Amino acid sequence: MSFLSVIVVGVLGYLLGGIPTAWLAGRLKGVDIRQHGSGNVGGTNALRVLGWKVGVPVMAVDLAKGYLATWLLPKIPLSGLEPVYLAIAGGVGAVLGHIFSPYLGFRGGKGVAAGAGMLLALVPLPVGICAGVFFLLVFGTGIVSVGSLTAAAALPLVTWLLSRAGHPVHPAVQWLTVALALLVFWTHRSNIKRLLQGKENRFRRPWERRG
Repeated sequence: MSFLSVIVVGVLGYLLGGIPTAWLAGRLKGVDIRQHGSGNVGGTNALRVLGWKVGVPVMAVDLAKGYLATWLLPKIPLSGLEPVYLAIAGGVGAVLGHIFSPYLGFRGGKGVAAGAGMLLALVPLPVGICAGVFFLLVFGTGIVSVGSLTAAAALPLVTWLLSRAGHPVHPAVQWLTVALALLVFWTHRSNIKRLLQGKENRFRRPWERRG
């Protein structure tokens, strides 16, 4: 029954995480986001194609999907399994759903916002620190992938350091941060290639004038 509980929570998380927020927001504007920008169905492309007023809420909803799948789904009374494993199952399901949306032919975003939501429910302090790193680099460079990759790489280290400093983290969650960092680098492999070539997409920051 415990294994079945993990499967059930994981599948529910997958279905929740797979809701294509960016695509839905684009359709409300009469735009198929898959045909614009990078073609990615995620918050960054929504930001690029649809602007701040749409992109930021899309990112917030994607983050909420990961958080709810991790925090809420394990509360379903399925088994006596240690809650952290159900939380991980729900969160990982949401991240995979976001990347491989079952509603769009298994095409989705890159999993950063959903992953951040999952980890916010599990290890809020390290996520808060890495979120600061993310925003600092994004607004400093105008390149979202730089913030995403740096924050993802920093998270396992920050989590480990805080654990050593008296903020214990379950070993399964510690290894999860490593796995998610690797996943983020894998989903950003095309961005990494463009960064190395100096061709990565930038967005216009609010204080930058057009022209």
